[in-house]
Amino acid sequence: MDNLDPVFELVAGYFSMLAEPTRLKIMHAICEGERTVNEIVSVTGIGQTNVSRHLGLMHRHGVVVRRRAGSLVFYRVADETMPDLCRAVCARIASGMGSRRPLQRQLLRLVPQGKRRAA
Repeated sequence: MDNLDPVFELVAGYFSMLAEPTRLKIMHAICEGERTVNEIVSVTGIGQTNVSRHLGLMHRHGVVVRRRAGSLVFYRVADETMPDLCRAVCARIASGMGSRRPLQRQLLRLVPQGKRRAA
């Protein structure tokens, strides 16, 4: 298994992008389409410096891509499987919540109707 260590390191690095609430909020903000930094700040309520720092890290890990249009920089999800993965995790967590109904409803709001499993 030692020869797979570099592979596991790469996979862990990719998943580490999902292991931070601020980055999840940013992913949620851009999962339906590209947005500028200012739009992401407005939608998430996170400060511009913090958003920019996380977007830079996400860009270096290949989770988001950016494009420039004049003075604006637009960000979007690089890998369309990432939002699906996040939604699947939200649906899975929600399905096991039972007595925590308000939190379960909030989680399910993140999952499109057609992709929900019975909770």
